[in-house]
Amino acid sequence: MAFDAFALVLAMLLLGYAFQRLRALPDNAAQTLNLVVLYVCLPAAVLRYAPRLQLEPALLGVVAVPWLLLLVTLACVAGVARWLRLRDEERAVLLLTVALGNTSFLGYPLTRALIGEHALPYAVVYDQFGGFLMLSTFGLWVLARYGGEQRPDTKTMLRRVVRFPPLWALLVGFTVMPVNPPAWIAGGLQRLSDALLPLAMLAIGLSVRLTLPREELRPLAAGLLLKLALMPALATALVPLLGLHGAMARATVLEAAMPPMVTAGALAIARNLAPRLAAAMVGYGLLLSLLSLPLWAQWGV
Repeated sequence: MAFDAFALVLAMLLLGYAFQRLRALPDNAAQTLNLVVLYVCLPAAVLRYAPRLQLEPALLGVVAVPWLLLLVTLACVAGVARWLRLRDEERAVLLLTVALGNTSFLGYPLTRALIGEHALPYAVVYDQFGGFLMLSTFGLWVLARYGGEQRPDTKTMLRRVVRFPPLWALLVGFTVMPVNPPAWIAGGLQRLSDALLPLAMLAIGLSVRLTLPREELRPLAAGLLLKLALMPALATALVPLLGLHGAMARATVLEAAMPPMVTAGALAIARNLAPRLAAAMVGYGLLLSLLSLPLWAQWGV
């Protein structure tokens, strides 16, 4: 299963990148695919797996890990910024791409592939109550702080949260969705959630930019080291302290090891915050993570 899924990941990434280079698809193809994944495939995956969660105190530990790692990110990026004398826009890119991982588009299918379907509900909790809420709060603050915009108020942040389809799916999954729905519903959700991996990887391949900014090699190396090595290493130390074990702990560590969020990089580029560094963090982070993620997935086995 893991080999098949990884082969599909690589194939769709390469196909998307080839389409990008050949300009075979419209310029907005990646955006359209992202919307399909966001509004259809992700909610289907959440509805399929959320009802299987046993609500227990340990889930609070899963939620706590990304927020604790955020605090570490703030301290580490501040230290790196002073050490390397980074510009404000470079500091903003590192804050966004180290704090925010690709915990849904990449995290869901690879958790399923590398650990197993039984671990996916924990990835959903990590992503929805960690990555998504961070993007909607901390991410918006960074963009406003360093992008010269007006700082978002609480109403703006709440509106963004309320309008996020997978969050509504999570609420339905926790309340009225049965663990074993009728066959026609279960079959439909399975087909839609199975489309998550190929569509998301194709969209990422269409979006990724493999630039190598020479003058930004040091912040790039520091950012990738923080995101792909330090954060999952800290997660491995945190999970036993928070009482996490088994698939719950492995899924948490794997989610912490995910490469930078494509959306975070795209938002930085859109605000002209060190765009080459942002593209490199996402592109090279994704490539390197294909080597590192299988290793982190073996933690605790």
